[in-house]
Amino acid sequence: MSDEVEPGFVRVRLDLGYDGADFSGWAKQAGGRRTVQGEIEDALRTVTRSGDRSYELTVAGRTDAGVHARGQVAHVDIAAGVWEEHREKLLKRLAGRLPKDVRVWRAEEAPAGFNARFSAIWRRYAYRVTDHPGGVDPLLRGHVLWHDWPLDVDAMNEAARGLVGEHDFAAYCKRREGATTIRTLQELFLTRGSDGVVTATVRADAFCHNMVRSLIGALLFVGDGHRGPEWPAKVLAAGVRDSAVHVVRPHGLTLEEVAYPADELLAERSRAARNKRTLPGAGCC
Repeated sequence: MSDEVEPGFVRVRLDLGYDGADFSGWAKQAGGRRTVQGEIEDALRTVTRSGDRSYELTVAGRTDAGVHARGQVAHVDIAAGVWEEHREKLLKRLAGRLPKDVRVWRAEEAPAGFNARFSAIWRRYAYRVTDHPGGVDPLLRGHVLWHDWPLDVDAMNEAARGLVGEHDFAAYCKRREGATTIRTLQELFLTRGSDGVVTATVRADAFCHNMVRSLIGALLFVGDGHRGPEWPAKVLAAGVRDSAVHVVRPHGLTLEEVAYPADELLAERSRAARNKRTLPGAGCC
């Protein structure tokens, strides 16, 4: 599959953020449900006065219903003449057209070979939780989970170290037909802030469905003493879903950042990311 842009079109990179509370996820859905993709595509069509012409966004990370984003990245191919006419005022016009829970912060012509999804080398999420006995600060309630047991962050970090690296995360993913569950988890650690909120930083080359929220669910079981620090790695090695691993609620999760290689490596990264992965020593099929 090529990432060459159709003649007469310009590929535009969009950097954006949204509060996911009132969205049914990123991707457009049947039945008229409200989605981030749908809102942005409708706004683009309106502000560029494109009539019946539709836009199709490709996104770095398809977030689930209720998940937020600060550093989401998407691309869209726009007719060169339309882009030239609207590029200077596009951000301001989008700000006037989009609902207040989604914003586009940057819209620029993308370098050759750029694909918002396949060119990315990692995505970084944060999951925020508090164990304060009084609950969550009302001003943060839409972005922080309340866990009503005291959490041992040191034990959670010990458990997290056993999950970092390239593994088959089938035990922590909702399987999709034909999709691999092999991922490289590059970072997983937790810190407690001065406000008592515990933030888990989770960075990987890519994530499978429900992976981050399942990992956090397992670590919370360690943090509150229901399981030992070795347990999440044992679940990973077993390779099957464990009923004790809960998929935590989405509102504590935020996509913070997506990273890309140098411009000259974008196309090669995009080609490599499309290859179905196997673990060393595993069969090809």
